[in-house]
Amino acid sequence: MSDHHTSGRDLLHKGERILGHTLAVVLGVILMISGLAMGVTMVLLPIGIPLGLGGLLLCIWGLFYTTPPEQT
Repeated sequence: MSDHHTSGRDLLHKGERILGHTLAVVLGVILMISGLAMGVTMVLLPIGIPLGLGGLLLCIWGLFYTTPPEQT
């Protein structure tokens, strides 16, 4: 027999992970675009490079990071 409370909790946990990763990818793309826009001007170039690289890392994290399985 399956416990409905446990399966509902598991479904909620997976939904939270998907939402978190999706938000990380979207925010990473936004940061990369704004970093690129800042990098076009010479005045904002020192701010645009780290902002764009931070967005790249956030986007990669959102696409490829998986949590290690829990020990029972």
